[in-house]
Amino acid sequence: MKKLLLATALIAVSGAAIAQDVVRLGTEGAYPPFNFINDAGEIAGFERDVGDEICARAALTCEWVTNEWDSIIPNLQSGNYDVIIAGMSITDERDEVIDFSQNYFPPAASAYVALTADADIKGVVSAQVSTIQAGYVAESGATLLEFATPDETIAAVRNGEAVAVFADKDFLAPIVAESNGELTFVGEEVQLGGGVGLGLRESDTELKDKLNAAIQSMKDDGSLNALIEKHFGPETAKF
Repeated sequence: MKKLLLATALIAVSGAAIAQDVVRLGTEGAYPPFNFINDAGEIAGFERDVGDEICARAALTCEWVTNEWDSIIPNLQSGNYDVIIAGMSITDERDEVIDFSQNYFPPAASAYVALTADADIKGVVSAQVSTIQAGYVAESGATLLEFATPDETIAAVRNGEAVAVFADKDFLAPIVAESNGELTFVGEEVQLGGGVGLGLRESDTELKDKLNAAIQSMKDDGSLNALIEKHFGPETAKF
């Protein structure tokens, strides 16, 4: 759902992840409710629950790794981990440099949030760097103001650097709800991307097959929809 990483140079990695004793799952840890670091210092959120269940169903031993968003694809390619599970939308541009599983979160809306309902979304709009939202803002006629983290994009609206932020609606909704009226949705929602999928190296075809089978089984028995509702609420799009 969120993110359009700019093209990066492919780095050859020898060996397939499936042959390893441990499959490493790389996430950002800064994009609630998809993924975040809890008070105990552990990775938590929707993708932690999904990833753990996928690994159990695929009979894989998995460990979690955090990585900053703007280098998450290069570090997959260089072998620092084997799977990206970080709210990454499936896009044609990304599919040219990595492979994707089937989606584990359906295509959903992106939205604008501002301090006032009459904010000019053709003005300065903040978005997280290398996301599909940043790409959309850049082509919309607005002035794009990019930040490394999602929290910084919200702060830019609050401190007046940007008139609005553009991001996944599912990320923005709890922030708006908890703002006590300070923040509000403005403008029209926009559908971007093909849903959220696991990112893999193109050579890891056996691992991809195992992960796809696990995701499909979670769709078939309703457990994936249950996790979506648990973390995002009953109004969020489901399979």
